[in-house]
Amino acid sequence: MEAFLTDWVDGVLSAFLDPKKRVFCVYLLCALAIGLVWLRVQGLSLREACKEIFSNRVWWCRSSRADYLIVIINQAVMQVLTPVIVTQLAVATFLFYKFHGITGGNTATGLTFSNTTVAVVFTSALFVLDDYSKFWLHRALHRFPCLWAFHKVHHTATVLTPLTVYRTHPVEGLLFSIRSAVVQGIAIATFISLFPGQVSLVTVLGANVFVVVFNVIGANLRHSQISLPYPRVVECVFMSPAQHQIHHSMSKVHHDRNFGVALSLWDSLAGTMSHSEANKPLRFGIAGQSVPHSLQAIYILPCAEAFAAARSGGRSALARLFEKLPVCRGRDRSAVD
Repeated sequence: MEAFLTDWVDGVLSAFLDPKKRVFCVYLLCALAIGLVWLRVQGLSLREACKEIFSNRVWWCRSSRADYLIVIINQAVMQVLTPVIVTQLAVATFLFYKFHGITGGNTATGLTFSNTTVAVVFTSALFVLDDYSKFWLHRALHRFPCLWAFHKVHHTATVLTPLTVYRTHPVEGLLFSIRSAVVQGIAIATFISLFPGQVSLVTVLGANVFVVVFNVIGANLRHSQISLPYPRVVECVFMSPAQHQIHHSMSKVHHDRNFGVALSLWDSLAGTMSHSEANKPLRFGIAGQSVPHSLQAIYILPCAEAFAAARSGGRSALARLFEKLPVCRGRDRSAVD
């Protein structure tokens, strides 16, 4: 038990000390600096900007306090689940041997590339594939009622802070962990098979260089009260903090928009992209959601709603199946007799 508690505390603290995590302390400081500069550009004095960023109505409201509690609880939950979650190394190893079994070990391209070229291509491909898979899983979480029941926990936040990124139901956390393992495992196995002995990751402080750049330029402002836009042409490819805040908006016109994480390119291609809107304050949360910050609403109710949605969906699918049968195509009973 003592070891579990030690690992639990270390896990919570590591989120702020690990460059691979969104809320790494350096990334938070970068977001703070960018936020201060943006508010100054908007006409606020330095004192007013600091007051806006560190306001108690942001950091000590019920929504934010629920975020803090979720971080602590989810760390314990995921610590229990981690041993049963498939790892990217396991997936990569399995696929590598599968590729070799199919090709007889002749998967190398036969072309000569420098180690640097392979490293850059691998790092880029891994970042793009990872972001693309996040887009589709995020979209699925909104599309299917049984998944939305879990994902809407994230959207019940009425005030956004950097820790809102961790405001997720454990089921959603499990889905994203599996996604990461599968996608990264496929990428690693493919590149090792094609370029044996040359695959490496371009990193900064042990993290993918593109992930570091994304976080340094203000990723934590996505979950904040600071609406930072990009030029419209840039927003067609890269997701601005203001665009992600639109995704959290209660307004119906903003529903199911801007599913992307780092790249808005996927939304542009899928027709779900919305540009940031100047001088339009947004309200966050889900309309009609009662007591959204209680532990029951965060952990228990989503399970009940997902079960109900799955049952309803199963009945609907069964009904559609019977509608396709000849005896159910609007035939009169007397005709059957």
